[in-house]
Amino acid sequence: MKKVLSIIISLVLVIVLGLSGCGNKTANTASSSQTTTTKSESSKTGGKKRIAIVVKNTGNPYNEKEAEGFKTALEELGDEAIIQEPDQPTAEAQIQIIQQLIAQKVDAIAIAANDPDALQPVLQKAMSQGIKVLSLDSAVNAQSRMVHVNQADPEKIGRTLVQAMYQMIGGKGEIAILSATSQATNQNTWIAWMKKELEDPKYKDMKLVKIAYGDDLRDKSVSETEGLLQSYPNLKGIISPTTVGIAAAAKVLTDKGLKGKVQLTGLGLPSEMAEYIKSGVCQWMYLWNPIDLGYLAGYTAHALVTGEITGKVGEKFKAGKLGEKEIVKADDGGTQIYLGAPFKFDINNIDEWSKIY
Repeated sequence: MKKVLSIIISLVLVIVLGLSGCGNKTANTASSSQTTTTKSESSKTGGKKRIAIVVKNTGNPYNEKEAEGFKTALEELGDEAIIQEPDQPTAEAQIQIIQQLIAQKVDAIAIAANDPDALQPVLQKAMSQGIKVLSLDSAVNAQSRMVHVNQADPEKIGRTLVQAMYQMIGGKGEIAILSATSQATNQNTWIAWMKKELEDPKYKDMKLVKIAYGDDLRDKSVSETEGLLQSYPNLKGIISPTTVGIAAAAKVLTDKGLKGKVQLTGLGLPSEMAEYIKSGVCQWMYLWNPIDLGYLAGYTAHALVTGEITGKVGEKFKAGKLGEKEIVKADDGGTQIYLGAPFKFDINNIDEWSKIY
């Protein structure tokens, strides 16, 4: 009888211990699941973000400065900057890069668009997969982004360039515009405001004879400038709202000995245009700091990824050394953030600024 009781007790102990082990295993599994969830949530809300910038094309000094500022901002924030530069300034080249970034599951994409509409399908695909999308410098349409980082008020840029040319040529003569690509959003917006400014009666003796496109390529911009001079022998001035174009035009005017005969203004990099401003080929020009523009885009992208902003009008965030920035309405129905007003560069300050960028 004692032997039977001993066997029964042993069996009971085995069952009890087995159940205890199952309980511990279940508890451990639950604990492991909770840890995994916590890590997953942490990767979304904190930690190092992977944020990409896609500029217009490689070999473009302005784009290189934008990327430099973008990288600096993300380094300050502890994020990873991915710099992408297509070989050609086309929408097709940018689309291929964006598709690769989607596959890499980056957290955000900042794009300086080569076309406002052609990028829409691929950017909407990116957003549908949780990637934050913003544009800078040259905007994509409002349906393709969450917010746009703008250099300055487009109206002020366009009107200021025409006003500058008016002063340079005494309000009389034929003028031309040397732009980037025909699809560039920023260029076309500025040109629209130039045309609007020219409607003022004060410009009745100034005539816009041609809008040429150098595609932000140096050699093509040189060819287009030479074409303008050949087609319009009475040309008095060229406005080039692109850093590649204005530098190319300045060289052509210098090589042909046209200083003072054909005036030049536009948007240029101080480091590239210093010699031409000093020589008088370009009396003065304008720009903002492309390093700061890229820097602002970096902070904006981070704020979108972390949820600090969503791209709605009225939202504010801290943009590092640039201070607090506010999202405002854009003319295309979307939203945007302004870097600041265009800055004038002339013989009095070009040496100082050419050392900076």
